Amino acid sequence: QVQLVESGGGSVQAGGSLRLSCARSGTSYRPYCMGWFRQAPGKEREGVATIRTDGYASYADSVKGRFTISQDNAENTLYLQMNMLKPEDTAMYYCAAATRPTYTSYLFLVGAYDYWGQGTQVTVSS
Repeated sequence: QVQLVESGGGSVQAGGSLRLSCARSGTSYRPYCMGWFRQAPGKEREGVATIRTDGYASYADSVKGRFTISQDNAENTLYLQMNMLKPEDTAMYYCAAATRPTYTSYLFLVGAYDYWGQGTQVTVSS
């Protein structure tokens, strides 16, 4: 069983930055892929950024050039550095772990992930 706990959310003004963290525990097994997703009120959960065990990272077009995903394997922690935040980035952000290998194109799908954190709220004001 994998436990994921997010932290680092908050309220910032447009143009500001936040760094989200996700602490992973419950197993020494490294998931095939870790991802950050977000869900705004009334909208579906969407993939933001993913990173595989080989370090390959992918980003949604809406955050490319502004967000950076990284992981510290020694500390079992996943990060999301968010810069140049926009009001449309406002959402609950979730950390997720995929234990099974899958196609790269599937890594932004909710169904590819087996474990989820409870989320951390990010609010960006204009």
